[in-house]
Formats: sequence, C-alpha cells, structure tokens
Amino acid sequence: MPNDRNEWAQRFAEFLVEAELLLAKSEECLSHLQLIRNDKDAVDCMLSTLLKLANKADALALEPVSGFSLHLHGLLTQAQDHVDLHAQALEALKDCFTLIAWQLELVDLSTGQLSLDDSEQTSLIEAFAFQVGQSQFQPPMHAKPLSLVSC
Repeated sequence: MPNDRNEWAQRFAEFLVEAELLLAKSEECLSHLQLIRNDKDAVDCMLSTLLKLANKADALALEPVSGFSLHLHGLLTQAQDHVDLHAQALEALKDCFTLIAWQLELVDLSTGQLSLDDSEQTSLIEAFAFQVGQSQFQPPMHAKPLSLVSC
C-alpha cells in the first residue's frame, strides 16, 4: 500500500502543476472577457480548460474539484450562445476559480481527501447560474453531484 500512496502523491504533484496552469489560463480568459465581453474564443478556451481540469481531477478521484469544474463547464456551455457575460457574471466566475485554487491547496497529500462540505461550491454555482440567467440550472447528464469523495 505505501507504494500506491507514494505513486498517488507523485501523480497529485504533477496534477497540481498542471491544474495551476489550467487555472491561470482560465483566469487569462476571464481577464480577456472583462475587456472584450462575450468573446467566443475566450469562452471556448475557458470551456476547454475547465473540461481538462475536470478530467484530470477525476483521474485522481478528486471529486469536489472534478464535479465543480464540470458544473461550471455546464453552465458556460448552456449560457455561451445567449447570455451576456457581464461584470457580475465574470466576478462570480472568478470566485469559482478562487475556490478551486483554494481546494487544491487543501487536499491532504497523504490521504488524498479534501474534507470540506459542498455548501460553498453550491452557493457559488447558484450565484454564477443566477448571473447568467440560469436560475433553473440542471447539471449536465455526465456531471457528477457536488459531493466529497475520499481517494
């Protein structure tokens, strides 16, 4: 078992570097959207980075990060063609990215657990959904529920 734990820790360290790059890229897209509202290329880039982050987190059984990223991806996908990503929507999205970064820092390296409740994720998802006019948001069929799962 110690080998598995060491292997996971190494894979997590590699994931962390990649996740930080993906979040930085998402934040660049967000900054771009603050200058040029609703730029399709910036939204597409953000969608791509969120999906990559979700898939990589899922591969390490980091369900809170994976599920949250998929929910954001779903909201952006549903909203991108018919919504104005105004300043409040972008601020809500920035808060979501901040939470993801914070969660990544709090993963226990020895157990792979993130011992938090999902209330902040839920409230941030609801705030972003409200800002993009998706108050009746339903997560995509492939999205996992916002729940915490240990590694």
